[in-house]
Amino acid sequence: MASTSHTTTDHDEIRKWVEAHDGKPASVRGTESKGAPGVLRIDFPGGAGEKELEHISWDDWFDKFESENLAFLYQERKADGSDSTFFKLVSR
Repeated sequence: MASTSHTTTDHDEIRKWVEAHDGKPASVRGTESKGAPGVLRIDFPGGAGEKELEHISWDDWFDKFESENLAFLYQERKADGSDSTFFKLVSR
């Protein structure tokens, strides 16, 4: 079975996928500037955690997502058919 991935800029689709995997919007600590979030990430259980990531609101996350002209590439299933939390932020 092949892995399945999608690329989207739809905020609802991104939020639903992230929350279905217990993820939270976050940015990398120490990378923020002028009150704006830093490097965007999603914090999943068992991930980098609170030392490296700071949770931010979806509004702040999506403001930065739009200002950086990003798209969200995510994998629905791994090649073995199991659920995946792989994603990456790519330029539009």
